[in-house]
Amino acid sequence: EVQVVESGGGLVQAGGSLRLSCAASGFRIYEYAIGWFRQIPGNEREREGVSCIGVADDATHYADSAKGRFTISYDNAKNTVYLQMNSLKPEDTAVYYCAAQHWGSNCDALEYTTWGQGTQVTVSS
Repeated sequence: EVQVVESGGGLVQAGGSLRLSCAASGFRIYEYAIGWFRQIPGNEREREGVSCIGVADDATHYADSAKGRFTISYDNAKNTVYLQMNSLKPEDTAVYYCAAQHWGSNCDALEYTTWGQGTQVTVSS
């Protein structure tokens, strides 16, 4: 069964850091694009693409809100993708989802077919 499981969310003060992990099973991340998306409270209709990576070619995408603060990376041996989030702001508060797209190359949530259950990130001011 193809699945991804997020972990690493929590409560942090503004300016703090968190590292989210996305552990993949049932497939090798090398053949996929892995993306981090977030659902902002009060905006359940849209999941914002925070950062995505095509593991095969290391092509990365960052939302403007994430540039300079977030870094996406992966460990092929652990079949896991990470999102290091620094200088967190209250507006980063959201449920963060990991998702996978076979041989993908974009950060469009509609193109991702395998989704995790999400992990809550709360940034206090």
